[in-house]
Amino acid sequence: MSARLDDERMLTPGELRPMSATALDHVMALEAMVYPFPWSRGNFVDSLAAGYLAWTVHGPDDALLAYSVAMLAADEMHLLNITVAPPVRRRGHARRLLAELEAACRRQRASTLWLEVRRSNVEAQDVYLRLGFATVGVRRGYYPAADGREDALVMSRPVAVEAASSRGGLHAVE
Repeated sequence: MSARLDDERMLTPGELRPMSATALDHVMALEAMVYPFPWSRGNFVDSLAAGYLAWTVHGPDDALLAYSVAMLAADEMHLLNITVAPPVRRRGHARRLLAELEAACRRQRASTLWLEVRRSNVEAQDVYLRLGFATVGVRRGYYPAADGREDALVMSRPVAVEAASSRGGLHAVE
């Protein structure tokens, strides 16, 4: 049985904010600390300029705890980047960002949430599986790696979206 993304009892508090250009120095520092092949500053700037959904989570001392970037395309949402600072992992920050993303999917009527994850990133795969994602494919050589390229597992999760009813109101559909 998968965990619910929006189970508030499991979420760690932290201030959720839209990602801003002023946060990019901290985002870049965390990105470089976590990934051997980090996104460039330009990737984040372009994502913000394109209007992608991008959030940061901050602790009480304003420290950056986590962030995410996602892109809406047609009736689907694609998670492009989600990162949690190593000292605060396993405290619900990824779950919270994914719950916010699921809520955004509902608002935008995006019926599926997609992502890629490195084949070697078993910890992240386990999180996604617990949250109801399923592996649906492989992208060969998708990620750069020290010895060339690494495959990505493609994962997806259906999202219940609002649809117009015959009476003109809204109701949830699976």
